Order: sequence, then structure tokens, then C-alpha cells
Amino acid sequence: MPVQVHLVEHPLIAAALTRIRDETTPNTIFRQELERIGTLLIAEATSALATTEVAVQTPVALTTGHVLTSEPVIVPILRAGLGFLQSAQTLMPGADIGFVGISRDEHTFEPKPYVNKLPESLVGRTCIVLDPMLATGGSLALACRLLIERGANTPIIVVCALAAPEGIEAIDQAGLDTQIFTASIDERLNENAYIVPGLGDAGDRQFGAA
Repeated sequence: MPVQVHLVEHPLIAAALTRIRDETTPNTIFRQELERIGTLLIAEATSALATTEVAVQTPVALTTGHVLTSEPVIVPILRAGLGFLQSAQTLMPGADIGFVGISRDEHTFEPKPYVNKLPESLVGRTCIVLDPMLATGGSLALACRLLIERGANTPIIVVCALAAPEGIEAIDQAGLDTQIFTASIDERLNENAYIVPGLGDAGDRQFGAA
């Protein structure tokens, strides 16, 4: 099934995205604005989660409410994906958290895993991958494969602030059943595989240069 891309347009996202693109924005403000973007994107990305009706007693009467049928698994890709984690936990406090750490070889641009802390079985679970930047698509593809190998439901939900056309194409060509929710599809990748116009390195701009 081809990848599905959802471009989420919202005035608050647009304003926050402008601030995180600005090279003069300090790390503290960058983190705050990235979290704001994450909250709005994740709310949209989870709008189709299944719910189950339950009875609830208000102070006045018995009525019907809804709860999530199954709590999702939130998977930030380290380290930049941590910028969306607080947003996800605020919206879904009962969700399980898994971590995938993937670094990029600066010469080949190929992904290299260094952390894999996921539940042994993801059978029947909806997984939400958090990664602010979809650049080459290599890290995301590797993370999605790890989830699918453990039985995760598809499509895998992906939340990113920015996406490059090359990254979207790579996920599509890999045949990975995903739904990508993003605030912007940027122009291209440069010769160093950075998104243009982009916002620089999302990890460094949150936490400082590693």
C-alpha cells in the first residue's frame, strides 16, 4: 500500500514552524515551539484511533462516554524525536513508550541503529513514530521495519515537523504501509542530506551540539 501523506495546516503550526526555522531562535524557545507543533500534529494523527463506548455517571445523570479501545505505543526516534514525546504523553498518558536510536553515517548517509527498546510483541498495537525530520527516510524505514517485525498494526503512524520529497519517496519505494503527518513538505535535500530550507539539525537545536 502506498504511503499516505497528510499535510496538516493550522495557523498555530505555521507560526511555530516559522520560529523553529529561524536560526536565531534559542534552544529553549525551539523546544517549546517544537512541542507545540507536536501537540497539534499528534492530535490530528490520532483522530482515527478506535474507541469503545462506556457508561459514565456524571453528577447529574448516567450517560455514554468513550475510551480508547487499545492504548497505542509511542516510539520516538532518538534523539530528535524526544521533542515530541511530552506532547504525545500529555495527549495519551496511558500509552506505552518504546525507543529506537538511529544515527546517520555522515559519509554514506545510511542509518545505524544503536538503541532498540521496544516491547517484544506489538501484535494488535497501533504504533506512532515520532521524528521531527524526515530527510532521506533511512532512519524512519528502519524504525518501521523493527515495528512491523514485532507484529505492529499497519499503517504505522508517523509524525514529523518537516518532510523532504526524497524521504517520502524512499518510504514509498520501500513498500512500508505508513501514514505520515507533517507540517511541511520542503523543497529538497542538499548534498549533505539536510532538508532545504529546513531548520538545521533538530537534535542539536533542542539539546545543543552532540
